[in-house]
Amino acid sequence: MADNKKSKAKPTVTNDAYDFPIGRKNYLYILAGVCILVVGFLLMTGGKSSDPNEFSSEIFSFRRITLAPIVVVGGFVFIIWAIMKKPKETH
Repeated sequence: MADNKKSKAKPTVTNDAYDFPIGRKNYLYILAGVCILVVGFLLMTGGKSSDPNEFSSEIFSFRRITLAPIVVVGGFVFIIWAIMKKPKETH
């Protein structure tokens, strides 16, 4: 009598099942870019006058007008680079 039962092998999980569009390093680079953005936005804070009727020229400091926007734009560029960077093949 022939046994017509097919062997039911358990499916094996390969690394292909866990492949993400970008690699682990890319996610770490994106996290670093977000940290750069936070630093840039923190550099923009402050400079207000203690009296709302008085003008404070402190808001026009180099840190708030020049340095902080450069850091923020650099953070966005870094994040875009981190997303576009092709992960190295490990196979």
